[in-house]
Amino acid sequence: MDQPPVLTRTEECGIKVHIGSLISNELRRQRRPASWLAREICCDRTNVYKILRKGSIDTELLCRIAMALNHDFFSDYQHACGFSKPRSPFSAEI
Repeated sequence: MDQPPVLTRTEECGIKVHIGSLISNELRRQRRPASWLAREICCDRTNVYKILRKGSIDTELLCRIAMALNHDFFSDYQHACGFSKPRSPFSAEI
């Protein structure tokens, strides 16, 4: 019952992933309430609802959420953008 990432096209950068929808989908998949996530990431339940409405969030916050849900949202971004594997920061560009 996994849902594909919520994608929209934008003129600036091509594809935009709505991270709040991805997090919401994962919470539903795991059958966990927003109050559970709030406790896990040390914030108020109302802040979780705000996060779920956002199209983008800070990467540190996304990392905390990913750890709480044991889900790699960063790979969702890579998949949505068409990357098959992460690029090494040490690889030389030719």
